[in-house]
Amino acid sequence: MAAASLSRLSRRASAAAAPSLRRILSSTATAPAAPSSSPPPVAAAAAGADRVRWDYRGQRQLVPLGQWLPKVAVDAYVAPDAVLAGQVTVHDGASVWSGSVLRGDLNKITLGFCANVQERSVLHAAWSASTGLPAETLVDRYVTVGAYCLLRSCTIEPECIIGRRIPTGELWAGNPARFVRKLTNEEIMEIPKLAVAINDLMQSHFSEFLPYSNAYLEVEKLKKSFSIPL
Repeated sequence: MAAASLSRLSRRASAAAAPSLRRILSSTATAPAAPSSSPPPVAAAAAGADRVRWDYRGQRQLVPLGQWLPKVAVDAYVAPDAVLAGQVTVHDGASVWSGSVLRGDLNKITLGFCANVQERSVLHAAWSASTGLPAETLVDRYVTVGAYCLLRSCTIEPECIIGRRIPTGELWAGNPARFVRKLTNEEIMEIPKLAVAINDLMQSHFSEFLPYSNAYLEVEKLKKSFSIPL
């Protein structure tokens, strides 16, 4: 009898305490979190996004490969978005325009005096040539390589407008290139004039991007106007 009475008393006590326990647990679960002294992760993410958004350094112009580092004359012009890699030599007065790639990872690439490589052209060189001719790529003086051209292990003699092993004073055309005719004296005289005209045009770009672009000054000025930390 005593045991049964104790059992009934314990069940009544448990039933009476249950509502209060539920209230305590529910208030604990819904209580606001204590303020934290550390900055929220959103701020860090925003700072990282800001750094990415204002990253204006662009790609690398000169890419060393092993012991080979591209060599560019002091008065030569290489556009900010052109890429020179490995065994590349750009001589005085020469210019490499936007989007062009000179990849000297296998052999030498040489751009002669006052020669120019126009937009989005690609110059490459193989290890060796099956013809026995030099496998390096040579663009000699006063040569104009037109836009969107691909040259690989070829020699372009002085005063030419793009080609593959084209002698001076001849006109070649087609793909693959074929001999068309001999140039007239007037046409031959115009070839170096074109190279010189492009050299003159190069000077306006040269003053903007050498030794480093001054675009960062405009970016910093814009950031100051928006009160963004430098």
